[in-house]
Amino acid sequence: MENRLKNKNTSNPDLWTAISHLHKAIAAGGVDPKLLTLVHLRASQINGCSACVYASVAGGKKAGETDERLHNVAAWREAPFYTDAERAALALTEGATRLQDGADGVTDEIWEEVNAHFTEEEVGAINLEIALTNFFNRLNRTVKEPAGQTWG
Repeated sequence: MENRLKNKNTSNPDLWTAISHLHKAIAAGGVDPKLLTLVHLRASQINGCSACVYASVAGGKKAGETDERLHNVAAWREAPFYTDAERAALALTEGATRLQDGADGVTDEIWEEVNAHFTEEEVGAINLEIALTNFFNRLNRTVKEPAGQTWG
């Protein structure tokens, strides 16, 4: 796969400042970075974004995540490696990512389960991570960003 975008606007400071502020806002939410990695990975798997799947795995390993958990996040419902809180965040990720063609989205049940495990600030950070991941997944799929490359 060859990237369609030759100039990624790396010289546009406003773009990178905005993205940096979003990352800071997510980090300020107090959510374990390993959980945010799992959220990023699951959304990226659903969207078929190889660049973000690659980045999630690399980032997860850097944050201390295990291969076992990274490899099984696609089957998190059946895998015994995740806490109830992580399962709630992954269900939220799937509901917020799968909005197409009459999908249920984030049901009241999912929302209640997430709020049983996380503070409002943490839920906000997880939601922002999901939204930002979906944003990058769509950009990367549009420009055919190959796995192993970086934007900035």
